[in-house]
Amino acid sequence: MHPVHLLSLATALPPHRISQDEAKRIGRDLFSGRKALYDRLSGVFDNAGIEGRNIVAPIDWYADEHGWQSRNDLYLDAAEALFEEAALKAIIAAGLEPSDIDGVVTVSTTGIATPSLEARVGPRIGLKAAVQRVPVFGLGCAGGVSGLATAARLAAADPGSRWLFVTVETCSISIRLDTDDPAALVATALFGDGAAAAVVSTEGTALGTITGAGERQWPETLGIMGWRVEDPGLAVVFDRAIPPFVTAELAAAVDAILADLDLTRSDIDRLCSHPGGAKVITAIEEALELDEGSLDLEREVLRDHGNMSAPTVLFVLERLLKRGLPDKALLTAFGPGFTCSALLLERA
Repeated sequence: MHPVHLLSLATALPPHRISQDEAKRIGRDLFSGRKALYDRLSGVFDNAGIEGRNIVAPIDWYADEHGWQSRNDLYLDAAEALFEEAALKAIIAAGLEPSDIDGVVTVSTTGIATPSLEARVGPRIGLKAAVQRVPVFGLGCAGGVSGLATAARLAAADPGSRWLFVTVETCSISIRLDTDDPAALVATALFGDGAAAAVVSTEGTALGTITGAGERQWPETLGIMGWRVEDPGLAVVFDRAIPPFVTAELAAAVDAILADLDLTRSDIDRLCSHPGGAKVITAIEEALELDEGSLDLEREVLRDHGNMSAPTVLFVLERLLKRGLPDKALLTAFGPGFTCSALLLERA
């Protein structure tokens, strides 16, 4: 990949905030009729490493019954607002005007928008009519890394062009109270909502330089992570095998991606990982033989925001940039597929 500059990075959160203690207390009432299941699994609230999360609706909304249309209507309203806030913050931070943007990559998997989000929001924030649009669906938690890599590749292919990357996820809308699936209860303890945006180009003042990216997908792992499309909405797929799978498989995947970039793990100064959950963070440290507690920023973001899916890794990167980007950082995230996505970001 031709080196591409990260010109800016911005994040956005919805207005409603809930503490983990409150979520645990309210959760038991909302899972009425399934209290035995709740009591058996409620320890996940205590062990998730989360203190609070932002969500797109008042808590009363989650107590009511909702079908596909109601859930997706909320997705559209909330996702458009988050897209607008994150995108404008990123464009301004890059020292640009919305009309300066040549292309937009949008990543979102928690709702359906046709026309896509950038088509809905672009005209009102001032994106030009000729802007190129690349909406991407289905990447899940890997979307923050894969989407940024896609925007970088497009910028590299058209030197001087300016690409806006936006990822928005409203995971809390998929919380389901009508099922005995343990994964649904785990989702109530993990999911938060949020958005992130970045501007990339081969020209401009860089926060860091994207110099490579890669992915690895494992065959016959479609059931590890994703969504099931059901009535009355999406049903989360979380396999209990995720942390041990990461422990067993991550090192080889990272080594293969780095080998394609003519690098080894010893060349990487800091991992910047999607904090999918407390056990996943520990599994990453074990797999890559990192000192316990090395992924401190990942734990901070998980504590403050929960798992927001694709945007979460960019919240970690935001904190890493404030601390000071090392010479070489490797962004990683897991997603449906089952997939590991990685991106190499070097100090400018």
